[in-house]
Amino acid sequence: MKRKFYLILILLAVILAIFLPRFFTYNHKVTIAAAANLRYVLEEIKNQYKKEYPKAEIQITYGSSGTLTQQILNGAPFTLFMSADTKFPQKIAKQGFAASSIKTYAYGKVAMWSSSQEVSKGLHLVLSPEVKKIAIANPDNAPYGSNTVKALTSQQLYNKITKKIVWGENINQTAQFAFSGNAEIGFIALSLALSPEMKNKGRYYVLPREICPWVEQAAVLIKGSQDDEETLRFFKYINSPACNSIWEKYGYGLPSEINIK
Repeated sequence: MKRKFYLILILLAVILAIFLPRFFTYNHKVTIAAAANLRYVLEEIKNQYKKEYPKAEIQITYGSSGTLTQQILNGAPFTLFMSADTKFPQKIAKQGFAASSIKTYAYGKVAMWSSSQEVSKGLHLVLSPEVKKIAIANPDNAPYGSNTVKALTSQQLYNKITKKIVWGENINQTAQFAFSGNAEIGFIALSLALSPEMKNKGRYYVLPREICPWVEQAAVLIKGSQDDEETLRFFKYINSPACNSIWEKYGYGLPSEINIK
């Protein structure tokens, strides 16, 4: 009788060991630190994901990649970092805060946007006397701002417009400067130009790839989340074919389709 009782206890222990961790992991909140240019595309992906996994809890904090990196290094409780470049995830890894290899998930594009100017004229529009203010994201923290400055510099334009520049803390604030009219031109992520708030409310010009290389955006799991099944599943999901059409809707290039030169 005792032997049978002990066998039942052992069996129950095995069952609990297998299924109890999965139960708690499934209900664990996924906390994502995401670059500001991802606001619209990630919200759509999250909503689609929750239709398949309704019990999933996903919390996304948006900001400049540099600011989010500093928060992670200071111990902010994120499980996944989705940067607007590869440099900041590499910094996370170098400091020992990464729980996975760095994975490229999309390629973003810089667009020149205006509600009042004819942007089809190209980059030299920045020299127009009608353009009093130009919004650019802080290049120290925002990769899209960094690529913009490099593009303007390569065309010998940057030094001619420095007094016109209004610096945004991140790409969302930069877009707001242009959208509100506080700047005649804004250099923003194409994904924001295609967002519901800005689409059809202004004109945009995508900077040519030979002048402004597409922004390679990468993600990395944060230390401590390597066994978090919900985070791992969501991380895998954003790179799955189920999300391709959403990425493309907002103008991103997919890693599987990009021929990097």
